Amino acid sequence: MDPDLSELDDYLAETGVDGYLIEADGETADQRYLSGFRAPDPFVTLYTGETTLLVSALEYGRATRTARAEHVERHSTYDHRANVSEYGSPEGDYRTLAAFLDAHDAESVAVPSDFPVGTADGLRDRGVSVEADGDGVVGSIRATKLDEEIEHVRATQRANESAMARAEELFESATVVDGTLHVDGEPLTAERVKREIEIELLGHDCALDETIVACGADAADPHDRGSGPLSAGEAIIVDIFPRSKETGYYADMTRTFCVGEPPETIGRWYDLTREAQQAALDAIRAGVSGSAVHDAVCDVYEGSGLPTLRADETAETGFIHTTGHGVGLDIHEQPRLSEADVELEAGNVVTVEPGLYDPEVGGVRIEDLVVVTEDGHENLTEYPKELVVGSDS
Repeated sequence: MDPDLSELDDYLAETGVDGYLIEADGETADQRYLSGFRAPDPFVTLYTGETTLLVSALEYGRATRTARAEHVERHSTYDHRANVSEYGSPEGDYRTLAAFLDAHDAESVAVPSDFPVGTADGLRDRGVSVEADGDGVVGSIRATKLDEEIEHVRATQRANESAMARAEELFESATVVDGTLHVDGEPLTAERVKREIEIELLGHDCALDETIVACGADAADPHDRGSGPLSAGEAIIVDIFPRSKETGYYADMTRTFCVGEPPETIGRWYDLTREAQQAALDAIRAGVSGSAVHDAVCDVYEGSGLPTLRADETAETGFIHTTGHGVGLDIHEQPRLSEADVELEAGNVVTVEPGLYDPEVGGVRIEDLVVVTEDGHENLTEYPKELVVGSDS
């Protein structure tokens, strides 16, 4: 992949700094994007129009073979062992990094807002000007995906759909005993469904730190991961957001299921949420603000007399989150589909996930993953949307 870093060049010119500096491990999205290298321990990337890595002896050989950077250097070039021997750590580390920057004529650098404060202070003590990038320029560049990146997300989404199918298979095969779902003679729990989801994803070389399988009142909290036995006749929200082990790109999808006949309110909310999602999808295209997409969802819900945060910022039920977010090397990245006025661009990959929540009722959420195009969108999500599965027998 050969990303277009002209926006980063413009940023350096506008801010008047000599380079952009990242110190983070290779799983950090900005680091991985800019360096094209993965390592479990923090390493340094300096962008000055060209990209140069500073890595340990352990990572040097692999970095020279696999990193996308134009140059790879090792700590020993800058007398790192002697620095640490004389000054200890972390002072010796700061002196090595300052020498590296000096060799590349980087007297001033911009850094991500989450750059280690100790390193920043250590460099300032060595005469390097360090300026925080509050706008997140690398994240802004990452928000517009190349075709190759979109294919990476698409591949992860296909794995995601296999995992969702596995969850639905469990619901469909369940019997109901005293209102509780049973599979293989045992209560079907959120934990078992999550375990089966993870096993399915591993077969597709994807992994996830956690997922959501939330039933009943648990589903009324959008970020409640869910636990315990699952019930018939209640909404079950399944939200899966895996990451490809190979490419690092995420996918994200939510479906809401009910085994047996759903309560009247859940059925009505489900239909309304599908309508709200379609309104959002119809609004998406390059040049439109993410706030207009969010407004389309709020209009549907408010038009049916349901609360939203747009109408009441203290609302605790109804539509109590934003409509969507960017997805890529991070699960939550730019742009947002929210009240913020952010113009969508072709190549943005965003979720569209309206939902309704009330502890007295439960919750409903439906989430698709789409690519913004010049005249609309491409939906990367192929999984069907059906509320009722299985039986109530």
